[in-house]
Amino acid sequence: MKSKTILTSLALVLGTTVSAAAMCPGKSHQAASCAEGMVWDRASGTCVEQTMS
Repeated sequence: MKSKTILTSLALVLGTTVSAAAMCPGKSHQAASCAEGMVWDRASGTCVEQTMS
């Protein structure tokens, strides 16, 4: 009984980890927040100063 509980818990933890990793492959999905006056530049992948035109 104890080993079944441990195996079930392990399977749930691994399943969650694998599914979370599958949703964000590589670096294509990143969350970023920039300081005030800055905006996210997709091309460079960094925050750049916001210019008013």
